[in-house]
Amino acid sequence: MVSSVKNQPGSAAMTKPILNLMPGDAPFRADPSDSYTLPARFYHDPEIWTLEKDAIFYRSWNYAGHVSQVAEPGCFLTVRIHEQNIFVARTRQGDLKAFYNVCPHRGHELVSGTGRKNVITCPYHAWAFDFDGTLKSARNTQTVKDFNKDDFSLKEVRVEVFCGLVLVNLDADATPFAEQMGNLEQEIRHYVPSVDDLQYAQRDTYEVQSNWKVLVDNFLECYHCHPAHKDFVDLVDMDTYRTVTCGLYSSQCAGNPKSLSNRAYSFTPGDVDFGYAGWYIWPNFTIWAYPGEANLSVLQMNPTAPEACTEFQDWFVKDGVVTDQLRDAINYQIDVLQPEDIGLCESVQKGLKSSGYNQGRFVVDEGKTELSEHAVHHFQKLVADALGADLEGETGE
Repeated sequence: MVSSVKNQPGSAAMTKPILNLMPGDAPFRADPSDSYTLPARFYHDPEIWTLEKDAIFYRSWNYAGHVSQVAEPGCFLTVRIHEQNIFVARTRQGDLKAFYNVCPHRGHELVSGTGRKNVITCPYHAWAFDFDGTLKSARNTQTVKDFNKDDFSLKEVRVEVFCGLVLVNLDADATPFAEQMGNLEQEIRHYVPSVDDLQYAQRDTYEVQSNWKVLVDNFLECYHCHPAHKDFVDLVDMDTYRTVTCGLYSSQCAGNPKSLSNRAYSFTPGDVDFGYAGWYIWPNFTIWAYPGEANLSVLQMNPTAPEACTEFQDWFVKDGVVTDQLRDAINYQIDVLQPEDIGLCESVQKGLKSSGYNQGRFVVDEGKTELSEHAVHHFQKLVADALGADLEGETGE
């Protein structure tokens, strides 16, 4: 079956049969209790991966870094959204600006990583730009007929700050992030009241051989936690673990930790006086808060190929100083939880290519307990809607 896909924000730009119900597919429906999962091709087909760039990533708010990394004039950070490289900088007037990280002369990238400069100078031909994007100098252009510096300012990108997080959006008409996210800020400040005092501490990087959506699916359910994360379920009271879906985000929080001394890491009650709080943010990043001293982290799933992904986990702590207790929490994440999850996701990616698999069912219960996969369905529906996929109806023939 082939149906038309409307040209609208967040949908594929043209009819794509691969996005619709195909022979052998069971229906993906709005009701998670009556729905099969997305067909396996959504997790490995290069055509779908390409369509996601414009339909999802180039139209959404993307995490770029933390405001503490660009606190002073001249400070900058970079972020790559598929092929699009962006840099964010603090201007001399104290404003935060974001631009495509490309020189308008011949296309060379201007800056890399993070740092601080007096002026943005292209490494190729030394064209120099101020932090407001204006071209300040361009060698030998005084000999070029009708050359106008104003024609070569850097192209600006939307940028916002939310609970200290720096976010960018390639869509100039995008709804502001805070407006899209409803009560998210209120939730974060409830669980981490000192969020404004946190500063960037470190970034941990993981190369994962799986589609980015497999990693998001995995984050969104704790059905796998008891068999796969023995230390995590010793840290968190799973009987109080609940996941709530809310438009373009979902939250998953637990009450008091089971024990201050557990197999994950030991801690004393502090600013974060609950078991665990986590949030998924459309399309590809998650926010975490572990029990103990004040902390927040962002785990971002960055697609690099249809079946490969780079994960960044950035940690934010009080004054940017990692204490012994927080070091134990971070090491638990690095040494235990992430390897466990990466192993699961890489195995799933292999299985998604198997001739013996195409779709599964969502395990959903009325209480939406830690064993329920309703948030996975919520995410997969966001993907299907963004791509303009037509997967409802009867089984493909």
